[in-house]
Amino acid sequence: MRRGRGPARRIGRSLALVLPVVLVLSGTLAVTRVDWSGSSSSSPVLTAADASSSKASSRAAAARAPHEVLRDKLLTELQEKNPGVALTHLQEAVHDRPSLARHCAWIARELGRAAVRVYGPTRAQSYARPVCDTAFASGVAAAHS
Repeated sequence: MRRGRGPARRIGRSLALVLPVVLVLSGTLAVTRVDWSGSSSSSPVLTAADASSSKASSRAAAARAPHEVLRDKLLTELQEKNPGVALTHLQEAVHDRPSLARHCAWIARELGRAAVRVYGPTRAQSYARPVCDTAFASGVAAAHS
């Protein structure tokens, strides 16, 4: 009789490899969703009576997410200064707050489209640089075509 062979051992080995990865990823996601600033105006524990009011307030908070605030600030900066300054500040913001990285390409494309409206396609393209995988240049191209 051969001990330690068969499907149970393969499943055990698979779990031994996959489980630590899942735990690390779920822990990382949980940590990014915690407000570490300590300036939360509401308690993280909600009662049933608070549930309906929290849905309305969460919709209002979602309307002004940090990446949207950053986008608006950078669009204003693009108009007042130039796209190069806005792209530099986008890169700095993503470096300072890694949670914004998933929105970086979207913001850069928006900046590219706005740059075409303000500066025209040729001049807007001259500001392109590899911020967020050249998303700015793709925004310029999309707005130009």
